[in-house]
Amino acid sequence: MHTYIISDLHLTPERPNITKAFFDFLRDQAPLAEQLYIIGDLFEFWIGDDAAEQLGAAPVLDAMKAISQVTDCFFMPGNRDFLVRQSFTERTGFKILDDESIIDFYGVKTLLLHGDSLCTDDLAHQQFRQTMMTNRAFCDGFLSLDVPSRIEQAKQARLQSAQHKSEVSMGIMDVTEHAVLEAFAKHGVSQMIHGHTHRQNTHHYKVEGETVIRYVLGDWGETNSVMRVDKAGIEITNQAI
Repeated sequence: MHTYIISDLHLTPERPNITKAFFDFLRDQAPLAEQLYIIGDLFEFWIGDDAAEQLGAAPVLDAMKAISQVTDCFFMPGNRDFLVRQSFTERTGFKILDDESIIDFYGVKTLLLHGDSLCTDDLAHQQFRQTMMTNRAFCDGFLSLDVPSRIEQAKQARLQSAQHKSEVSMGIMDVTEHAVLEAFAKHGVSQMIHGHTHRQNTHHYKVEGETVIRYVLGDWGETNSVMRVDKAGIEITNQAI
């Protein structure tokens, strides 16, 4: 048996080819796995579970519900879809995971996280995490707005995000080695899996004389990463789109 892990699809009606590729994956590959993990930024933005129809996301949620009937499915919110709530689980059948969860993959304890918490040099994003993403008062206040107001604010946030990316180097938006080593030490694991940076790769480190591995998933639309985990180890392939 095996497990699939994917991240950073950034689904939006503006990229129908990515949505189709996701549907194809759920139909053809995911049913063969015993588990499926989506570790953040499934959607380009998520403004509340009650706005699925207005965002054109209802078919996606229906497809997720269908696969959850045959495969054990998990969803870890990212920085684009941190506003998912319990009704998302009820609608999709996906169990919601906390960021920085320890998962036992075939006898190997693994740190699973979206990845943006490791980008500690990106001070603007870390401020966003603190004041908005992890701020319950902010989230509750935002979700209390009417849907059109939330959509408008989300559009403005996307513009600000695009401007931020254009103004800072790619290195600033990547993880820092200090944060990575700190996470390994904190959780006492030998491997880590994350997305967020869109930089598909495998990195090796030494922690207290032991080799540890950080696996990075790419986004869909560029690398189209699909990770397969089984007793033999980890392999990252690229989904045809």
